[in-house]
Amino acid sequence: MSEVTIGIRYAKSLIELAQEQNVVDAIKADMDTFLQTLKASSELKAVLSNPIVPQLKKVQILDAIFGGKVNNITISFFKLMVNKGRGEVLYATAKEYINLYNVAKHITKATVVSATPLSAANQQVITDELQKAIGGTIQLNAKVDAALIGGFVLTVGDRQLDTSVQSALNKLRKDFAAKAV
Repeated sequence: MSEVTIGIRYAKSLIELAQEQNVVDAIKADMDTFLQTLKASSELKAVLSNPIVPQLKKVQILDAIFGGKVNNITISFFKLMVNKGRGEVLYATAKEYINLYNVAKHITKATVVSATPLSAANQQVITDELQKAIGGTIQLNAKVDAALIGGFVLTVGDRQLDTSVQSALNKLRKDFAAKAV
């Protein structure tokens, strides 16, 4: 079974427990903190995934880093996972918890890539239009890629709207090449 599949199962259990205890938002914040810590420290991720490192040492490390800074349910969950030999899926579980949280709260992530930085007003227009079309809350991530020349590429879930000049030029290039042959 893949780490993602296992992570989904554990994340579902954790979110159900969080709902029972009415701490869904607090644990989501803890999972954000955990993921940021893992991204900042590749060593921590390596230690959690390493089967040679004793489980007790992993628990001590997690307790030293997160003890007192996260909800008791979160630290207990981390310790339980490590003690069950599932330290390597903590990262996937945290990511899946956030995904389940976003689904439950009707939060959709969208990315817009433009040739130049978008103004706050333009980002708000895109967010408002997406909220009208999709509903719920939109978390818009704006990026810049000068290679687009102009226009933008909007990605929401598995859908993409590409209005970039680069894309139009590539299409035109393919059309000319097809007609020349």
